[in-house]
Amino acid sequence: MTDDVIPAAPIVERLARYERADQDEILGDGADPFGVADAGLTWLPKEEHVGIRLDGRLVAHTGLLRIPLSIGGTRRDVMGVGGVAVAPDLRGRGLARLVVTAAVDHARTLGPDHGLLFCRPPLVPLYERLGWHEVKEEVHVEQPAGPVVMPLRTMWTPLKEGEPWPSGEVRLLSLPM
Repeated sequence: MTDDVIPAAPIVERLARYERADQDEILGDGADPFGVADAGLTWLPKEEHVGIRLDGRLVAHTGLLRIPLSIGGTRRDVMGVGGVAVAPDLRGRGLARLVVTAAVDHARTLGPDHGLLFCRPPLVPLYERLGWHEVKEEVHVEQPAGPVVMPLRTMWTPLKEGEPWPSGEVRLLSLPM
């Protein structure tokens, strides 16, 4: 069996709900399951959810949320992608690709031109393999005490064929997703 082969047929589905218990089913109940607590950020919950089940167990998740931002002074909406999670015992088997691709395919039906996500630096190569591109400019995000520069990497993907990323200063007009 290669790393890309999953032992059972995965079931990809839109989830009617996604709660802390679902996250714990995938990642366990650790205090910092995404490894971003030291960034000190307040995050928005996602509104739409895509999951993968293997033998009835929820093993992967990606969330979506439409968020407003400004690029070069022009306001637009993007589909924020976040809460990407794969069960530790099943990593390296293509589940991240499957769940993120399913979420992005759904995001394409929701209207915005771009998807946006934030990730830790070690995850940049994974998202690049999935067709995401790093935003080179600093990205400012809202926080309860006021705007801050996003300390994580910011990545984008086109949701419409050939749609380039606009140039200019990037500012989320909300908390990050």
